[in-house]
Order: sequence, then C-alpha cells, then structure tokens
Amino acid sequence: MSSKLKRTYGVRPARTSVSSPPSELSSSPPRAALKRKRPLMEHLSFTNTLSTKRSKRAKSNDKGKQKQLTQLHFTIDSSVLRTCPLCDLSYTTGAPDDESLHRSHCARVQRGLEWGREEERESIKAGVEEISSDIRLKNGTKGRIVCFRAEVPGRIGAKVQMLLDTINLTLSSPPLSQSVLQASKVYLFLLQSPPSSTAASSSRREKIVGCVIAQRITTAMAIVSPPSQDGTMKDPLPSSPIPVDPSTNLYVCPTPLPTPMGIPRLFVSSTHRRLGIASRLLTAAADTFILGYPLDPAKGEVAFTQPTGAGKSVLEKWGKGGVRIYEE
Repeated sequence: MSSKLKRTYGVRPARTSVSSPPSELSSSPPRAALKRKRPLMEHLSFTNTLSTKRSKRAKSNDKGKQKQLTQLHFTIDSSVLRTCPLCDLSYTTGAPDDESLHRSHCARVQRGLEWGREEERESIKAGVEEISSDIRLKNGTKGRIVCFRAEVPGRIGAKVQMLLDTINLTLSSPPLSQSVLQASKVYLFLLQSPPSSTAASSSRREKIVGCVIAQRITTAMAIVSPPSQDGTMKDPLPSSPIPVDPSTNLYVCPTPLPTPMGIPRLFVSSTHRRLGIASRLLTAAADTFILGYPLDPAKGEVAFTQPTGAGKSVLEKWGKGGVRIYEE
C-alpha cells in the first residue's frame, strides 16, 4: 500500500536587503555633515554683514559722544594784528603758524643763536678765521670775532642761513642772492655764555650776538645834506640829490664813486645793543676784508645799503661822515 507523502517544506522567497536610512535619533551623526565647509559666496556675504553691523554700531557710538566746541568772539573795535615791542614783528594773534613764527623769531632777535662744539669741529674745514679774541665789552662780558666765506657749506652754512633769515625778517629785506654771497664774507661776534654746572668743563658754549656781511662792490653814492625848504643846496652838486629814506632824511648824490666794500647786512641782538659790538665788527671787516689793504670809512671806502634809523646812527658815528650808500 502506497502511502502518500506530504511535503513539509517549501521554497522561501529570497529576501532583498533594503538599507534603512540612518536614524535621526542616532547619537553620532555622520562625520561629513559636521565638517561641511561654508560656500565662498555665503562666507563673503556673512563677513560683509558683520562689518556693516560693526560700522553702524561705531557710528551710533560717535553720535552719542558730544564734540568739544570752541567759543569764538568777533570784535570790531580791536585788531588781530599785533606788533611785538621786543622784535618789531607784526603777526596775527590766534593764528598758530604766526604765533609759532613769532616765538622762534623773537627768541633769536633777543638772545642770538648758539655756537657750540659742533660748529667748532667744522671751523677748520670751513676756513673759519679768528680775527680778534678776548674782547671786553662795556658791560664786562668778553667775546671774539670770527670770519669766513658767506657760502660755506655744512652745519656752519645752515647756521648762517638761519641767521640771515632772522636778519631779513627783522629788516623786512629780501634774501641775498647767490652772486652776492659768493662775493661776501661773514663776520660774527661770539659772546661767551656763562658756565653751566651741568655742562662739561671742557665744552665752550657761545652765542652769536652780532653779524656783519661784507660784500665786494665797485661803486657807491656819497651822502649829502638834505635840500632846504626852498629847494636850494648848500653845496653845488653835479646832479640833484635823491632821497634814500624820507623817514630818516637821508639823501645821496646819484654820481657813482669808486668804493671797494659794501655792507648789505648789519645785525646785533636786541639785548646786546649799545655795547660797541657793531662798531667792532665793522672795524674788523674794514681792516681784514682786503688782505693787506685796510679800508678807511672816512675816505669813502665803505658803503651801506639802505639803512634803517638805527643803522643810520651807526654809520654816521662809525663812518665819521664818509660812509656811502650803494644799491643792493
């Protein structure tokens, strides 16, 4: 008898492996998601946004701060132009540049310029010659006179240029041309400064308190007495006199006369005037300007450019009536 067998197994369908998406609740997210870099355009826009916010915040802080204002007053009855009684320089009060220029100029006019160890080191190279030493002035102080070429270079040349700028500003004169400087010598009066306890005993400090520029010229004009009220002259002249400076009543005869030396600049610091410095400088220049030929101002061998009131009194006293006038 045949028995019927029952199949107890079957063919199971093959399972397809489906990868499930990563769970959002996973404690360790993918590493690529953490290290994803920001795109370049997004980074630039983000940076610009931060800088704009910072600039707006800074502007708001500046608006919060109140600026300090200066109260100005407009006065019609008083002038802002002031003339210093010490240096005769006119400047505008309240203008920083004018006030700074006045302070430096006034100090030089009153006290002169320094002549120290730096200038002494260059003196031999620059050809500085000592004309006379141990000169005692009326107030008991001592000094000396040195001479050198007007166009000397280096530190001494810079010092001379600063001194000439001060003199030109004081006299309201134009600067000397290069051709004039090439034919000129500088005579300086150096006054010994009082010794300082802090300075070294070997260092000698001096002050430039006087200066004369002597120039080589060819002709000049003689000074004559002014005409009388009716226009007549006391002494007959080849030509009518010319007024040089009406304020000082100075007249010259326009006829040119041979003259070897001219003085375009003469200066003495205000606190050292009336001590004989100007006359000593002029005498040193007349004696040594031309080697081996001392000049005599009484004979008309020395001339001045247009002098001021103080300069006129010097040339009349020192020149003994023989000093002439020449055009610079």
